[in-house]
Amino acid sequence: MKKTLVLGVGNTLLADEGAGVHAMRYLRNQFASLPETEFLDAGTLSFTLVDDIASADNLIIFDAAQLDSEPGAIRVFEGDEFDDFLRYGRRSVHEVGFADLMDIARLQDCLPANRALIGIQPEFLGWGDSPGDSVNAAIPAAAESAVVLIDKWSTS
Repeated sequence: MKKTLVLGVGNTLLADEGAGVHAMRYLRNQFASLPETEFLDAGTLSFTLVDDIASADNLIIFDAAQLDSEPGAIRVFEGDEFDDFLRYGRRSVHEVGFADLMDIARLQDCLPANRALIGIQPEFLGWGDSPGDSVNAAIPAAAESAVVLIDKWSTS
């Protein structure tokens, strides 16, 4: 069985910016029986996450991302599209640290072959301990997108 690492990225003190952490927690709580799945609150990222990434066969990252869409919109970036979004999109709230972290994993030849970013369009990035209504309403659908990926990857 392939191990899947699910990272929730974001600062939960900045309203919609914490969407990734809230989505990861929702997935963990609602789908606790997902096989070989590890959940990790990645906060606002750290290079120390490379070891966690290296130990995974599959990687799913939830994050607030600038999608040029309505608040709460969700987009899944998988495989090469994930890499392109980080490299050229420069629209993740954590773009520099996130791209650097993936480059370190790639240079150490430990970037999981199956990887995806599930981005949620934020509306408000100011102080607040929970996401706004549109982002909060998107979290179950974002979690379901992760379940679909995990199921797909477990059979490939």
